[in-house]
Amino acid sequence: MTRPPFPPPSESDIARVSEQLGRPARDVLGIAARTRAGDPTVVATAPRLSDGTPFPTLYYLSSPAATAAISHLEAEGLMRELNERLETDEELRAAYEMAHRSYLADRESIAQVPELAGISAGGMPARVKCLHALAAHALAAGPGVNPIGDLALELADWSPDEPADHVAAD
Repeated sequence: MTRPPFPPPSESDIARVSEQLGRPARDVLGIAARTRAGDPTVVATAPRLSDGTPFPTLYYLSSPAATAAISHLEAEGLMRELNERLETDEELRAAYEMAHRSYLADRESIAQVPELAGISAGGMPARVKCLHALAAHALAAGPGVNPIGDLALELADWSPDEPADHVAAD
């Protein structure tokens, strides 16, 4: 787990993330979460890319195994279920609002990007739009910060404690 400020990524970190993503990694500020073995799992990306584009997704899931496991949950309809829970569960909704504020504070501690004011990631604070972004936030910030990300990670067939790129069999 790592929150801003991030130690600069090493050349080997950038090479590994590029390999994970299948494209050159861009504007990586640091590695926000790793597996127990040290493999990058979440990268922290600059709030404004080097070409000037605003980029709201500070925490970006880079691990192919984690991405696949979260994609599986999305395909199973977990986002719909979690959106329904947000409508009826005041405590969850309040915790999710706090996760939104935490995300904004982390990103704004790096840079103020007017185009992103009030916009976090993953649909926060009103809905669940992208479990990948929410799981990435949960991995970076640690348990208890993003309740939806925590739930996704609990249900995923992947853990940062497993070997890199391991996906549990169905």
